[in-house]
Amino acid sequence: MSEPSAASPSAGTPPSPEAPPAEAPPAWEEVYRTRGPERVSWFEPVPEASLRMLHAVTWLPRTAPLIDVGAGASRLVDHLLDEGFTDLTLLDLSDSALAATRAPSRARAASVQFVATDLLAWPPPRRFAYWHDRAVFHFFTTPEAQARYKALLEAALAPEAAVMIATFAPDGPERCSGRPVARYSAPMLAAFLGPRFELLWQERTTHLTPAGTPQRFQYALFRFKG
Repeated sequence: MSEPSAASPSAGTPPSPEAPPAEAPPAWEEVYRTRGPERVSWFEPVPEASLRMLHAVTWLPRTAPLIDVGAGASRLVDHLLDEGFTDLTLLDLSDSALAATRAPSRARAASVQFVATDLLAWPPPRRFAYWHDRAVFHFFTTPEAQARYKALLEAALAPEAAVMIATFAPDGPERCSGRPVARYSAPMLAAFLGPRFELLWQERTTHLTPAGTPQRFQYALFRFKG
């Protein structure tokens, strides 16, 4: 992992979390149905960078509530269960993707809460100690959707919670599955989140899609000051 970079807080005041409408959700159900969970471009057999970020949060107990937004059919949940985490929430727009995690072959999925919904329309029912977002935030390209994401994030976090956000890096793709994305460096993410979030670690990675295409990602880990 790299040392954190300095960044100034974002300027301006975001709108109320109840005000801006969510961006129209992409047709992820169609993407998963036509390609299959292991053929989508963001699939990774082992979520190595996500696990490195999680392991850096040394103060997180195994009973802490964790949420993976945009979880899809990610295999992160298997690793979290293997490591003894007992309070997991997986959220995604695609019920088809979540169904792959709920499959009978994954008997331990009974201990995981599954939420199929649009993240920006979701009212957090509780506060979480760890927020994991690999490749969701960068799809929110309007100021209104970005402000809604930030307000929802703050409402969903417990004091001293850790937040991991991974987006396409500045030298990464400009689009994903035909949709535009916003690309970020770690200082840009820190500036967006503002002074209530402390940047702990950052890492640039190259993700190889199932088709073998390299994609540059920016991972950043934050502590929420509350």
